[in-house]
Amino acid sequence: MEIFLKNGSIELNDGATCHDAAIKISEGLARSAVAAKVNGKLCDLSSKLSSGDKVEIVTLKDKEGLEVYRHTCAHVLAQALKNIFPTCNLAIGPVINNGFYYDVDFNTPITQDDFAKIESEMLKIIKANTPIERFELPRKEAVKLMKKYGEKYKIELIEDLPEDEPISFYKQGSFTDLCRGPHLPSTGKIKAFKLVSIAGAYWRGNEKNKMLTRIYGVAFAKKDEMEAYFTMLEEAKKRDHIKLGKELKLFALMGEGKGFPFFLPDGMTLKNILLDYWRDLHRKEGYVEIQTPIILTRSLWENSGHWDHYKDNMYTTVIDGEDCAVKPMNCPGGMLVYKLSPHSYKDLPLRAAELGLVHRHEKSGQLHGLFRVRCFTQDDAHIFMLPEQITDEIKGVVRLTDKIYKQFGFKYKIELSTRPENSMGSEEDWDIATAALKAALDELGLEYELNEGDGAFYGPKIDFHLEDSIGRTWQCGTIQLDFQMPQRFELEYIGEDGLKHRPIMIHRAIYGSIERFIGILIEHYAGKFPVWLAPRQVQILPITDRTLDYAEEVAKTLRENGIRCDVDKRNEKIGYKIREAKMEKVPYVLVVGDKEAEDATVNVNKRGTEEKQTVALKDFVKTIVEENDKKIIF
Repeated sequence: MEIFLKNGSIELNDGATCHDAAIKISEGLARSAVAAKVNGKLCDLSSKLSSGDKVEIVTLKDKEGLEVYRHTCAHVLAQALKNIFPTCNLAIGPVINNGFYYDVDFNTPITQDDFAKIESEMLKIIKANTPIERFELPRKEAVKLMKKYGEKYKIELIEDLPEDEPISFYKQGSFTDLCRGPHLPSTGKIKAFKLVSIAGAYWRGNEKNKMLTRIYGVAFAKKDEMEAYFTMLEEAKKRDHIKLGKELKLFALMGEGKGFPFFLPDGMTLKNILLDYWRDLHRKEGYVEIQTPIILTRSLWENSGHWDHYKDNMYTTVIDGEDCAVKPMNCPGGMLVYKLSPHSYKDLPLRAAELGLVHRHEKSGQLHGLFRVRCFTQDDAHIFMLPEQITDEIKGVVRLTDKIYKQFGFKYKIELSTRPENSMGSEEDWDIATAALKAALDELGLEYELNEGDGAFYGPKIDFHLEDSIGRTWQCGTIQLDFQMPQRFELEYIGEDGLKHRPIMIHRAIYGSIERFIGILIEHYAGKFPVWLAPRQVQILPITDRTLDYAEEVAKTLRENGIRCDVDKRNEKIGYKIREAKMEKVPYVLVVGDKEAEDATVNVNKRGTEEKQTVALKDFVKTIVEENDKKIIF
């Protein structure tokens, strides 16, 4: 039979498996294979092939390969737990970023002190290199098997499966678990894992159900990758934006406003620098800026679709007897602004930007510093355009996004998300919108990953995932193509033919949330902001009160040249003040004494170096102004 690969085809005997295909391609590939994709569906290497199948061999270099690897680690954990604690009941064990977890119902509670013996048992299972075999059973037999093992949670899962769905299990030695799969061919392929934490979790996320024990683990293809991960975690602790935000007096988190951060003077300076930079770029790109109300009527949110799709995350109120909602998004207000004036095809594209404060109800347990808050400023823009302008406008947004991210020293990856299950609009509109996003990315020659089924409810989207200085990724920017909202709000323009037409719309954000972006920047730079971003660029330290007047002259000169600075007038020893300024991560510390006052010089201490240099004040001003104006990153 003929099997098709990405590049060409191969001939295999009838009844051949994915593993046979891997061997036929190359023995080296077969050794590193962990799973396969058959006609786009991920499956075990033991899966049998049919003539005409399209096959891709999956290794640990692939995202799907690591997911299979980590899911198998979860099954090894489950087997180890059943070996050590035979009376425990297993619930679910999915894959998460960098690892896995398993929810378990224990008769006797366990703690992290038990991890050593659990890991030891897992190592025995891995060392045994037991084959992992898939089999399917009819529903009644599946329930009977799980009753035999006393697995009540598995029985509940089986009973909730669709009638036509095959019920599959995976067996490794004496252990059997309900699972869709796929899995590694054997337990011995696992090379690096570690159990890291324990938590409580309600069965199926419902607080009315029993609290189970969730055991988290990490798993990597190689031990050195796992070591690098833990090194990164240690570095991340030092960069924690909540800790640094407090130390650098940027923002405060208070019980009186849970999820509503307070920005302090230096934090507001940083925020305004980001907004000024944003505004300057957008003016140059032909955007106009608008502002829409924070509270709008329920009927507006019903019309936009948010009331049906997003109501649980919205804050509501009643004004003059009318139901209203605090806006969780800026888009509907932007629709109303567009409708205020008639538009011609000559007016389009119209690029309307808004730095809008939005509010979303997040559960208290999900709040985290500036990363997960209940109110934030979104750097939204809505572009209204003709169908033939779609690709060029998307390309323009991508180029602007690229420019901004590079300015902060970020690398990034792009993800294209397609139609979700709970969506609005026709299949035809979605196909056109998705094709337009793909075309823009392809024409720009950009690589991207396809994320099936994760688009917004009104349209497909492009997401930008930033990579920071220690290798972590953050989802920030987004470009969403929307055919639905212009229809729901009956937006129009007069075409070249003199008739009314419906514009197409792009929703886009680059920072995403200004607050979250600030948190990312704090951790990216470890609080050591480049000069152009630093809330305080220069700290001036007079050695004695005699040179206080000269210190103020230096400050005046710097401020006149647009440099942010302070004079430390405290009656403290100069060494102490220098150390404190360094702790506050100020880019430049200037020490001025009698000699500097006499010669119109400053003694420069540059952050990150032990070098001290005395230079003429005018020369220092020239240097820092140039560094500030050029927005040098490091």
